[in-house]
Amino acid sequence: MQTKTSFKKELRQWTKNWELYVIFLPVIAYFIIFHYLPMYGVQIAFKDFIANQGITGSPWVGFKHFERFFDSYYFTRIMENTIVIGLYELAAGFPIPIILALMIHEVRSSKFRRFVQTVTYMPHFLSTVVMVGLVVMFLSPVSGLVNSMIVAFGGERISFMTEPGWFKSIFVWSGVWQTMGWSSIIYLAALAGIDPQLHEAAKVDGAGRLKRIWHVNLPGIAPTMMILLILNIGSVLGIGFEKVFLMQNPLNMEASDVIATNVYRSGILGAQYSFSAAVGLFNSIINFILLVTVNRIARKAGSSSLW
Repeated sequence: MQTKTSFKKELRQWTKNWELYVIFLPVIAYFIIFHYLPMYGVQIAFKDFIANQGITGSPWVGFKHFERFFDSYYFTRIMENTIVIGLYELAAGFPIPIILALMIHEVRSSKFRRFVQTVTYMPHFLSTVVMVGLVVMFLSPVSGLVNSMIVAFGGERISFMTEPGWFKSIFVWSGVWQTMGWSSIIYLAALAGIDPQLHEAAKVDGAGRLKRIWHVNLPGIAPTMMILLILNIGSVLGIGFEKVFLMQNPLNMEASDVIATNVYRSGILGAQYSFSAAVGLFNSIINFILLVTVNRIARKAGSSSLW
């Protein structure tokens, strides 16, 4: 009888806010259809996939494709480029939105603050193709603005897009410029939630603006920073394909070849579907391990964590 009563109580709580669950249904459907159901095809990473036999009819080969990837000539180069770019993005792209949010938050003029926010948000809405087109145009060795300035100061023109040594910096810092304004929004929201009385108390104690930022603002947004750091570390090997592919050319391949482009060449161009699935699965597993590990470390350290 008691179980029946508790069931009715839970059912009543669910039906009370049924509109919210209906609104949430498209999100659930999206993840099920486009993220979970496709996992069925991951098994081709352990098979020699033959198109006319389908996934279930293709023969099992175990870890053959993983071993092939680990023993391949380009494995070291691919992993090195992916890890270096991922860590470079993390080191440059994580703190800058925080610094930008702190600076915007300290601006007293509301008009100037809105102007800065608008200017820094706008690059986020540029497509990857347009973004890379702007980078190529500005860095052109013939008519690019950057090279024109270098020549004006007595330097020599540099072919940025064809020299491997420049690729990682161009890739990372153009991404930072494009995303820092949009990424700062969540930190601005966290800063807005800090109790103003903490600042008043700090002023009474004689704390200046820099000390209030260090002792009030940063601790106030620390949980948000930790959550986003965990998410960023969990995707450190998830270098996007589109931008790398658009910036890539035979001359900078030494520095631009990453896991995503290798999967594209072997899977799409080379029709080696099982091999590319194995490489992609390896990448996802490493990202998952990093996410779980960092989350566990953060939880044991007493900081905020995802779960």
